[in-house]
Amino acid sequence: MKQLTFASLQVNDLEASKEFYTRKLGFEIGDRNSQAYIFKYNQGEASFAIRTPLEPIDGREPGIGVALWFAVNDNVDELKAQFISNGVTTAGPIIETPFGRAFHVKDLDGYKLTFLETK
Repeated sequence: MKQLTFASLQVNDLEASKEFYTRKLGFEIGDRNSQAYIFKYNQGEASFAIRTPLEPIDGREPGIGVALWFAVNDNVDELKAQFISNGVTTAGPIIETPFGRAFHVKDLDGYKLTFLETK
């Protein structure tokens, strides 16, 4: 295997999750259908989808234990401040990782999104 080319996250409420990703995190919708929204980030360098569940999830947080990392060219301090000003209440502290400075955001379904500052 050479690389992961796409990820699809199952969510409890498709419209609420779409609002979180677009309005609070600034992701752009690249495509959509009745079961999913496909996002692009940083002019399409990263893409993934949120979708209706493939099997019943019974209101549980399907994202527990799942983390997605996004490398960003932006200053993570500024990006975190932007997210907070957009109403994101789940942004953690900026931390030093083996890969660089980063912070985590938890989405509505418990998925952990990590934004990593790259140079």
